[in-house]
Amino acid sequence: MIEIFSATNKLRFIALAIALVALISLPFWVSGIYYINVGSQILFFAVFALGLNILVGYAGLVSLGHAGLFGISAYATAYMLQQGFGHTTAVAVALVIGLASMALFAVLSLRSSGIGFIMITLALGQILWGLAYRWISVTDGDNGIPVRGRPAPFGYSLTDPVNFYYASLIIFIVAVAMVFIFVRSPFGAALMGTRDQPRRMNALGYHVWMIRFYACLFSGLLTAVSGILFVYYTNFISPQTLALTSSAEVLLMVISGGPGTLLGPIVGATLVVVIKTVVSGFIERWNFLLGAIFVAIVILVPEGIVPGSIRLWRLIVRKRAAAPPAPAATTERTP
Repeated sequence: MIEIFSATNKLRFIALAIALVALISLPFWVSGIYYINVGSQILFFAVFALGLNILVGYAGLVSLGHAGLFGISAYATAYMLQQGFGHTTAVAVALVIGLASMALFAVLSLRSSGIGFIMITLALGQILWGLAYRWISVTDGDNGIPVRGRPAPFGYSLTDPVNFYYASLIIFIVAVAMVFIFVRSPFGAALMGTRDQPRRMNALGYHVWMIRFYACLFSGLLTAVSGILFVYYTNFISPQTLALTSSAEVLLMVISGGPGTLLGPIVGATLVVVIKTVVSGFIERWNFLLGAIFVAIVILVPEGIVPGSIRLWRLIVRKRAAAPPAPAATTERTP
């Protein structure tokens, strides 16, 4: 058993090292700006999926309104820039508004769990979509808000796609490190306890509601960061970003990759973004392909791609360990 787990950890380390080297060197081995932009999309959507995974995977709370929080941070950034404020002020205000919106979301939706939580978050997300569509004096309705220019931190203009990619990569690595520390902390263990045994955790003296509330705030922080990166990437924000389909897509990223894992949302974000942006250029019915892949994942690896791959690897290692050693070759001596 020890050999199996050590082999699994070795596989994780190798996969993580390969992924990190591939991400850092991406601009050097891809041809054209298009695929660099695809890489940027994968990074900030992975941050979005990591934020949702805090609730879905570790808290056991499925949200269908996260696109509203994603979009409200993007709208706040675009509106502040449109009013003539600087990038630093716009980003700071967007983070504050994103956290405040998530706090309000949590207060309203944590009154229930399960199906009730899903329906409340769905309703709140649709309310934000309706506000973005109808509050024309602020959001300009269906026309959206254009964003002019990108910031230039430390003198590096993010207008260059390569610089924007590396800025997104740095934020992505910081987000992954934060989620890793959060999950391995005592608070992360308490959050998973509220997911598995909320009544027992309450009996042990833990404040279940407050634990879930703080988890929602952390999820909202990552969601707000990804929304800010999104609006700087597209230089535009419209009500379509807050639609239910956007919430369903990021939920699909989490479920397909593996909820409750660190690498699962990243793998899921890569899968969805590549099919949506790259494969769609070659296949007209790319939605059908994405649906077929998701059905295959649910049937073959219902726990997700990452946990399913680990399970398959452990099975292979276990079979190799249980296999009898091959007999040594003997040579006959001639008199």
